[in-house]
Amino acid sequence: MKAPTQRYLVQCDLRRLPCVFTDAFVIGSGAAGLRAAIELSGKCEVIVASKGSLRDCATQKAQGGVAMAAESAGGVESHVADTLASGDGLCEEETVRFVISESIERIEELTEWGAEFDRENGVIALTREGGHSGARIVHARGDATGYEVERCLLAEMEKRKGVSVLEGCFVIDLVTEGDACRGAVVLDGRGDLKVIRAGATMLATGGCGRMYRETTNPEVSTGDGLALACRAGATLRDMEFVQFHPTTLYVAGAARALISEVVRGEGGILVDKNGDRFMQRFHADGELASRDVVSRAVLTQMRETNHTHVFLDIRHLPQELIDRRFPEIRVICTRFDIDISKDLIPVRPSAHYMIGGVQTDLCGRTGVSGLYACGEVASTGLHGANRLGSNSLLEALVMGRAVGRTAIEEMKTGASGGMRAPSGTPGVEMIEDGLDITDMRNSLRSLMNRNVGIERKGIGLEEAKQALEFWSRYVRGREFHSARGWELQNMLTVCRLIVEAALARRESRGAHHRLDFPEKAGDWEEHITLRCTT
Repeated sequence: MKAPTQRYLVQCDLRRLPCVFTDAFVIGSGAAGLRAAIELSGKCEVIVASKGSLRDCATQKAQGGVAMAAESAGGVESHVADTLASGDGLCEEETVRFVISESIERIEELTEWGAEFDRENGVIALTREGGHSGARIVHARGDATGYEVERCLLAEMEKRKGVSVLEGCFVIDLVTEGDACRGAVVLDGRGDLKVIRAGATMLATGGCGRMYRETTNPEVSTGDGLALACRAGATLRDMEFVQFHPTTLYVAGAARALISEVVRGEGGILVDKNGDRFMQRFHADGELASRDVVSRAVLTQMRETNHTHVFLDIRHLPQELIDRRFPEIRVICTRFDIDISKDLIPVRPSAHYMIGGVQTDLCGRTGVSGLYACGEVASTGLHGANRLGSNSLLEALVMGRAVGRTAIEEMKTGASGGMRAPSGTPGVEMIEDGLDITDMRNSLRSLMNRNVGIERKGIGLEEAKQALEFWSRYVRGREFHSARGWELQNMLTVCRLIVEAALARRESRGAHHRLDFPEKAGDWEEHITLRCTT
């Protein structure tokens, strides 16, 4: 399937821009990008670019943990089985086994580098989350695992040789020559355009939750890496599968804050406005059902009770457990005068994770020579149609390492392409005039929430497609000079990809639920792939 887009967002002569040469260019500073940079360090020159500060990433906000194939929870085979079940027929089993088989080694590696995971009786403590058949989730500081993983990886990267960092750096376009990626055009932290020429370029840009009005994602998650790869000729896969987290704090007028799945794993229950527990009506596993099941159940209960949210109840849990396991959640809720030990926590689903992404193999190759992808921006086949909780940080660690190792080998053999002098003039003649970017972004996010959310219908998807095509026609012809404008163009591209894939999948599977095609269809046990045409 093909989706039209423009090739370059800016018109410039690469030969006239300042040029920085490096062996490897890592775009993104979450767990996947940092792990790739660590693997590359000492073997080649590496530049790591972050759109904001290094800590502006989804990893930093992750509360739950890292899934590990613990023997006490059935080892690798049990973890594989749970992942395949959650993926609803679309996981690539080879990928699942590869990632999970490395889980214990990656946790041990982080521990050696100084990660302080929570322990009980001297051994790493484990908890359970929805979709997991046993306790295999490694966590840190109670509910601040992402913070600790990010801290550890940043500290380790700072020790390594040959790694430099560009903060406040917006990557506008990937530079391609023929069918190979040679680096990128960027706007650096001082507001200057330059070219980063690289033998290997790694996308580790995270997801696109900011496409939606309600999301757990940080401000930087605008799908830039997905759009970059698309314009450069890479294939995107499974874009219809956007995971909504069923429990995010709902306070009218406030940004949505994640209330980790671990809260339910430790015994929290969901009740409606009448105080009635309802999850057992929808699934035998109750609150520990997979995220797609719980999200749809919450949405249904909100509709049936004519209420804006449901509640998470942990008042019955021991005070010591609440203090030890949920310190960050307590702080977040206290800002809104909610005492989680005594009060119900108002929650509702919000966009959380892009399951699909840039199609890669087990080494992170994208099909475009010299371009690799890892982490949430990539589609490796691990998650299938519905990601199993806490497999994302695991995937970032495993695939970040794999991408780094692959790039090193391919740079040695020349398979990733060498660095050549800049040439060519990317872009087309564009028109610059006034546009209310904030209004359009808000309209776009509302459209996606309304028509391309947890529940979808063909008529709503068609409406979204027409609106996106209309907006794209008069945004494509403009050249912006700021990140806000380029983000808008990227968001429009990615939203169109999501809608195209959602329209094409005429069934319900995993995180994709069509009210007009409510059943899973055996002949749809296949991936939808998209490539952009310019």
